[in-house]
Amino acid sequence: MLPPASETTVRRSEFEVYANVIRALMLRDMRTRFGGSYWGYVVVVLWPVAHIFLMVAIMVFRGMPSPMGNDAILFVATGAVPVLVFQYTSREAMKAMLVNRPLMYYPQVKAFDIMAARFLVETIKGFHGLIIIVAIFLVIGVDPTPEIPAMAIGGYLIALLLGLGIGAINMAIMTVFPGWLWGYIIITVVLYMTSGVFFLPNMLPEELYSIMKWSPIVQIVEWVRLAYNPQLGVTVDYTYVIGWGVGSVWLGFLMERFVLRRFV
Repeated sequence: MLPPASETTVRRSEFEVYANVIRALMLRDMRTRFGGSYWGYVVVVLWPVAHIFLMVAIMVFRGMPSPMGNDAILFVATGAVPVLVFQYTSREAMKAMLVNRPLMYYPQVKAFDIMAARFLVETIKGFHGLIIIVAIFLVIGVDPTPEIPAMAIGGYLIALLLGLGIGAINMAIMTVFPGWLWGYIIITVVLYMTSGVFFLPNMLPEELYSIMKWSPIVQIVEWVRLAYNPQLGVTVDYTYVIGWGVGSVWLGFLMERFVLRRFV
């Protein structure tokens, strides 16, 4: 039996109000972070792209071949892109509360809404950056198509999911310890240098490699690289990595409910 027309209208209006709140938060986020212009957005999108190609230039200048046997630019990109997706998403989600905390005085705006809006903006920004990287690859004659496209997409998505979860956890921590922002920046730098962006972790001594495998970021990088080279000779514990992604999101939402709402 269909619900009364009035009830359907109420539900639709509630959804429309929520959608409008998220849309307004996204627009405000983009205007404040990107200088209120399209050029500001373009610069922010191109920043990680420039980061990747700078790393490629360093490898080429030093004459470092790709350990995967393919193009050096593809080797760096398959390591840097998933790591940067995780880092930017987790860091920017954490900073969202610092920028948008005054909006919490409006009854329609909740901490979860601010986090969701920032996550959507980061997803859109990352997608645009990925399109630019693929376009540059095609222009310079590098084939960016993985041998197993579904596996590559899965790797990027789990990096995004993990970034969302860790970002939500960081947001709750920062409400209690504001200085955590700088501590987390140091942690992300260490993660970036040790996640296998510039090397293959499986070529290290087994004792060290077994320790590195505890990091889900290392396994996400291997996940993406396996999509480009299934003969890479590494194994990924997909259950472990997905558990990290889902578990971090669950813990982040739990902390948003019982920590963030209490101290904001």
